[in-house]
Amino acid sequence: MYHRIWTFVNVFLIVISIVYIWIFRSHDSSLIVTGQLLAQVGLILLLININMYFIFLVIRKTSVRKVKIRLAKFSRHFMKWHIPIAIWGTVVIAGHALINLTQIGPVIGFAHFKLLTGYLSIGMLCLTLFAGWLRHKKASGFRRKFHLTAAMIFLCAFVIHMFVLI
Repeated sequence: MYHRIWTFVNVFLIVISIVYIWIFRSHDSSLIVTGQLLAQVGLILLLININMYFIFLVIRKTSVRKVKIRLAKFSRHFMKWHIPIAIWGTVVIAGHALINLTQIGPVIGFAHFKLLTGYLSIGMLCLTLFAGWLRHKKASGFRRKFHLTAAMIFLCAFVIHMFVLI
């Protein structure tokens, strides 16, 4: 049941972002279109990483042994890609932010709510990366919770940023 809701939310976020970016917010500037493409790629990369929480949650909560084993094997292989995906996602999002700050910021103002939520999202992404780095150096219950909490706050800030209209 929960996996269907989680899958729906992921697909919904991707489809809504595609519709909003490519249909309702199309631009003539190739640089802004590049920024939109980077936003789309960053969304997918960061959603992949945030979904690790859901995988671990299902492993903990399910009573079906086959599901636990299958997801544990998958997560063991996937965790090797967690850090590289996070780094690439951050690089892509940084490119998106730089393009939008230089191209859209002067037009709508650097204090526009869309940009303010973007600043918050970037800040939370940096905090999440820092928490992940701490956890990578030495795992502990506090560092796990810190990384998870920062990631979920980042997700909330990012979703708000995504849905704020210009």
